Formats: sequence, structure tokens, C-alpha cells
Amino acid sequence: MKAKVDPTICTGCGLCLDLCPEVFKMDGEVAKARHGTVPEEAEDGCREAADCCPVEAILVTK
Repeated sequence: MKAKVDPTICTGCGLCLDLCPEVFKMDGEVAKARHGTVPEEAEDGCREAADCCPVEAILVTK
């Protein structure tokens, strides 16, 4: 699975980082996915972060 944060939508709230620091990091004032491919053990946390994003800035694909 892959995760991507749309920097034009992200508000930098940091919720994704709190929920899944293995996948997300802050890049200035917006979040960014650390790697193109999400580690298998972090997939559930990544999905939760995408579901909880208040502005729906996280795109998760298979």
C-alpha cells in the first residue's frame, strides 16, 4: 500500500503523525509520507490516520 499527503489541502494539524509516526512526518508546516510504500506493520495505523484526517488530505492506495 502507498500513502500520500496532498500539501495543498493539509493543515498541518499533526494528527496523522500522532496516529502513525512510522509513516508520516512533518515537512515544514504540512505532513508528508516518509516513504512511498507503507510498511506492512503500519498499514492499519496509516488507514486510521487517513480516515481521521479532518481535511481528507491523505490518499491511501494499494
